[in-house]
Amino acid sequence: MFWAVQGMAAELTTGALVMSKIKNSGQPISMLVASNNATFTKKATGRINFKCTDGYKVDEAIKNAITTGEGQTIWMNSVGTNEDGVEVSNFNFEWTLKVREKKQGA
Repeated sequence: MFWAVQGMAAELTTGALVMSKIKNSGQPISMLVASNNATFTKKATGRINFKCTDGYKVDEAIKNAITTGEGQTIWMNSVGTNEDGVEVSNFNFEWTLKVREKKQGA
């Protein structure tokens, strides 16, 4: 499987988690990937599953962004495994989160 496809799937696991946490916060928070890196340890063939377990980092960043009004940066990890459970790739994404100013009249 081409590395770009793996990257999109890996980013989705982190980004969907961030979007869900933002929605649950009820606050207007922007999100953006600032940086990323990856390692590939085995040829990716067949179905590859990606998993991110860094939701607690998002919770803390959202809380801090709301409390301080300052942008927050977190690194989130997504691990890709093949059908045998063997790791084939490991991605890290640097997410920035910031409470947006509410528009006047809105």
